[in-house]
Amino acid sequence: MTRPPTPWRPGMPGGDNLPSGPGGRPTPPSEDGHGPQTGPPTVTIGSYPDYPSAQRVVDYLADNRFPVERTSIIGTDLTLVETVMGRMTTGRAAVVGGAAGAWFGLFIGLLFGIFTTANWVAVIVIGLVIGAIWGAVFGGVVHAMTGGRRDFTSSSSLRASQYAVTVEADLADLARQLLGRMHLTPTGTIAR
Repeated sequence: MTRPPTPWRPGMPGGDNLPSGPGGRPTPPSEDGHGPQTGPPTVTIGSYPDYPSAQRVVDYLADNRFPVERTSIIGTDLTLVETVMGRMTTGRAAVVGGAAGAWFGLFIGLLFGIFTTANWVAVIVIGLVIGAIWGAVFGGVVHAMTGGRRDFTSSSSLRASQYAVTVEADLADLARQLLGRMHLTPTGTIAR
């Protein structure tokens, strides 16, 4: 009859012999079993409807010599917003690719132009033209290969519904005193 293996716990033999992985040396779970400790305890000193308000609070604390390296702005209830910028055609994809290729060609032309003894302006112009041509070809071909599955351009951003300003627990009273002089009203209640 064999005994079932005992699961590993902090303090058991072998903890120092864990092999390192691709992300570095593994960290054993904390005492509560929820992963490594993330730092000292924090307290929320205010919650604000937009990022500029939370940023203003931290800036005010910094202006009053508060140790802001022990402060965080935490966005909650994140939403991914994708704003559609316009229709994408193969021709437009070629123009965008050509512009990107021209920048790359300009860089390569400047790099080769530094080391040439011939006409360096011609080297730069040739690099720009070749980059633009290849960029346009590549941009047009790649868009044509999508088969019309994504015929628009867009820009993605994350937005939060609230921004909480937190400080380490031992500095919460000092932060509250400073914010009492600021006259900026948070939307949430101040944790005490």
